[in-house]
Amino acid sequence: MKTTQNTILITGGSAGIGFEIAKQFDQKGNHVIITGRSEDRLKKAAAQLKNVTAIVCDVTNEEEINGLVDRLYADFPNLNILINNAGNAFYYKLEAEANAFDKAREEMLTNYLSIIRLTEKLIPLLGKQENSAIVNVSSIVAFAPSHTLPTYAASKAALHSYTQSLRITLERSSTTKVFELMPPLVNTDFSQAIGGANGIAPSVVADDLLNALENDEYEIHVGDTAQIYALSLSSPASALAAMNG
Repeated sequence: MKTTQNTILITGGSAGIGFEIAKQFDQKGNHVIITGRSEDRLKKAAAQLKNVTAIVCDVTNEEEINGLVDRLYADFPNLNILINNAGNAFYYKLEAEANAFDKAREEMLTNYLSIIRLTEKLIPLLGKQENSAIVNVSSIVAFAPSHTLPTYAASKAALHSYTQSLRITLERSSTTKVFELMPPLVNTDFSQAIGGANGIAPSVVADDLLNALENDEYEIHVGDTAQIYALSLSSPASALAAMNG
């Protein structure tokens, strides 16, 4: 998969991992389309990039997604990479009165269901391109959940399963490649409530993604994710203990 001269949509591209990915692709001569819910944050992000289109869009809002898709088909017929990065997480424990249902509903909609909706709508457009790819950003907790991110972990496990099924399907019906980016804890504004200051830099995640695209490495285990993944295969109980120590 080439990493230059692409037209790339990055949801949640105004900050954190999404912005770092946008920045690195921008530096390599790609056109990046970034979306997010905050117009102010998008404007600030776009001001730091050269070849960018910023579109206000909430991935959980069906009407806004339909508008985004219509614009992509009309204005960006060469779109060939979709990066599903937008996410939501609640840091809590499954205790009485945790309001877990409402938290899980928001996480599942953002981290899983909205990805299915957007991806399905863009598969025909991606399929028209000579080189195309879908990148789903999941997490280390897809393999071993953290008890302080219980329903977030469940949403990422669901995304991991969906991504595998999507990869098999598109391998048999098109040339679109399906990648899964699985970061550990990353130091972003999004992660500060769960100790993000101790995480890796977003640039490490973006570097690993670009390298994996160039080498067609479909499951991208960034940093500690590689160790947890290996441990989950040899001893699931040990992987679970390592994530909840």
